[in-house]
Amino acid sequence: MWSDFTPLDIEAVRFEAIHSSGDGLGPVDLRVEPGEHVLVIGPSGSGKSTLLQALSGIIPHAVPAQVSGSIRICGTDTQESDVPSISRMLSVVAQNPSSSVCLPDVADEVAFPLENHAWPPSTIGTAVEATLELVGAASLVGRRSATLSGGETQRVALAAALVSEPRVVILDEPTSMLDPEGIASVRLAVDTAAARASTIVLVEHRLDEYAGARGIGGLPARTVVIGRGGVIAHDGPTASVLLENAAALQEAGCWLPLEAELAALTGSAGGVENAAVAQAVAALGRGAVRLAGGRTAGCQPGDHDPQDHGADAREPGGPSLFARDLDIVAGGAPRRRRSAADPAPVLRDVSFGLRGGELVALLGRNGCGKSSLLRTLAGLARPGSGRVEGPRPGLVFQNPEHQFAQTTVRREIGHGLGAGAAARVDDLATRFDLVDHLEHSPFRLSGGQQRRLSLAAMLAHERPFLLADEPAFGLDRRSSIAAMRELERTAASGCGVLFSSHELRAVWAYANRVLVLGDGYLLADTTPFELLRDDALLESAGLERTGLLDWLVERRLPAGHARRILRELDDVATRVPA
Repeated sequence: MWSDFTPLDIEAVRFEAIHSSGDGLGPVDLRVEPGEHVLVIGPSGSGKSTLLQALSGIIPHAVPAQVSGSIRICGTDTQESDVPSISRMLSVVAQNPSSSVCLPDVADEVAFPLENHAWPPSTIGTAVEATLELVGAASLVGRRSATLSGGETQRVALAAALVSEPRVVILDEPTSMLDPEGIASVRLAVDTAAARASTIVLVEHRLDEYAGARGIGGLPARTVVIGRGGVIAHDGPTASVLLENAAALQEAGCWLPLEAELAALTGSAGGVENAAVAQAVAALGRGAVRLAGGRTAGCQPGDHDPQDHGADAREPGGPSLFARDLDIVAGGAPRRRRSAADPAPVLRDVSFGLRGGELVALLGRNGCGKSSLLRTLAGLARPGSGRVEGPRPGLVFQNPEHQFAQTTVRREIGHGLGAGAAARVDDLATRFDLVDHLEHSPFRLSGGQQRRLSLAAMLAHERPFLLADEPAFGLDRRSSIAAMRELERTAASGCGVLFSSHELRAVWAYANRVLVLGDGYLLADTTPFELLRDDALLESAGLERTGLLDWLVERRLPAGHARRILRELDDVATRVPA
């Protein structure tokens, strides 16, 4: 029986050029024992998702590849068995959950694995309801899949993966689109699956949020680091891997929990609870600070200037975009006259303005209407009532592949620009680290590379307004910072930028204004600093401060100083020592 075999056993596995964008993966040797919980981290494009696709049998059965070595799931060789057979032992939550949610109704989607595994019909309904409750999605049981937000879709995909109680669960960034409540539900669901003796392999970027108040202790006990080139760079106890290699991991572009990030900064463990570490962090923003290994933080020649760009630092100008008394309907209002059968608005009476030169964050719980509002502002969905006034903005989609229309990266960036655009295409490819992929298909890039391409392609058009739906989701630390700085650079050029996000740290560091959605309305139009100090508003919008933001608020630092600390931490993370 399956319980007699090691859940996951990889021996000398190598994949040659799985994506046209990469260099393949391996060689990889990895053995995971029954009930073990393993965290896999690494920079974007290193091969994490490729490895997970191989574990599930998608490679080589659905994605052709040259494969050497062997992968055994519960004793079954994935190259010799088909994907349906492997799925009886293993479940997957893909990096893009919308690619795996295929049935029109949420309840049917979660029931589908049980029906395929021939569970007794009388047990299916109870199992579906219990699993949706476990992942914090009980309220979605009667919903149509097409009406779900990205975060809600992610929860449904997780429920479908866990409902059959598989021996092995593969999770590829399961919190990338989730609000704090959703992340807590994922932690609970994963812990419950592990308690049922499931083996868990988790790829995750948002380590601070996933770990929660426990810090590194809240992460899986074992961590595997996939380095550039697709090889295992580190494998061991999580605390040791993250703290002993903190500087190298940060330089590679990996997200780190706060204690490890500050260990990379100072060379000392303990996070802000360590007085010496806290003193070094507080000194940021006041000039150069000596870091671990003799490095220096602060504004260095040629570095990004970490001056305060608070809400009053930039004078917006140029054209304006206005939302006037909008009722927002998920998926857009029907063209005919409204009737009682029409869906109710997810947002009502939304009014605000966006001016050229502003960088504005749009915040709120999963399903509160952020994506629907952005689509309505972009003219891709009809409001139930009210109107949008001003130039039509460009929109960077939440799912990058929904935006792509060309066969190569070069053509995608240059699409619609006309003759003489070669220099602009090359400039954007350089800024977004896509030069090596210009002749590759957008659809064969890694998830992080696709996100960078979607931003580059929309910025190429230099519209007076840009909307971006979760522009940093799925990106490693370095790429996430680069994306936020490109949005800031775009706003500084005179463009008005509105982006949705769950990353409060990035919002405080870069946005000069925030719109907060909740309970079906626009709750606040305020500054990042005021939002982070307003516990009641944070709770109403389902938002939470991470440990670093809590520390900054508790110390009552001036807004500009706190902002410079966050920006200089980003400077350190993106500076590669000579």
